[in-house]
Amino acid sequence: MPTFDIVSKIDGQTLDNAINTAKKEILNRYDFNDSKSTIDLDKKTNEITIVTENDMRLKAIQDSIISRMVKQQLDPNALDFGKEQYASGSMIRKEIKVKEGIDKEVAKKIVKKIKDSGLKVQASIMDDQVRVQAKKIDDLQAVISLCRSESFEQPLQYINMRN
Repeated sequence: MPTFDIVSKIDGQTLDNAINTAKKEILNRYDFNDSKSTIDLDKKTNEITIVTENDMRLKAIQDSIISRMVKQQLDPNALDFGKEQYASGSMIRKEIKVKEGIDKEVAKKIVKKIKDSGLKVQASIMDDQVRVQAKKIDDLQAVISLCRSESFEQPLQYINMRN
């Protein structure tokens, strides 16, 4: 039976390149002259930490990160912007989580959407991915186009297409 997997992954090296390019862009901007702003990517926990002086600079850094991700063909929906916290003195700290894997609620929405479509396929949740099986490859391609037309607040990739 033909199958494929629906996953949500971000290439770590490409993300690192996007963050480093955003850092260089911020350091060279005139409005960030004499700024103590920092951007750090923790590759183990997949978190981006921003520390800066005020909300305007924080917004500019976030916009720079998003634009760099788009230029590197990464989906900015993979970023989970939390709340900003006030660090020492007048500094603002914000931690941005990078979503990896499909969480259970999103996986349930995907499976429900596939089952409601009426296609003759079987979708099952396996850890942090969804596996779809069908008798015909055309049905699998219809599932892929169905999932692409829907927004699940998370970037999805379609891998391991097997006959």
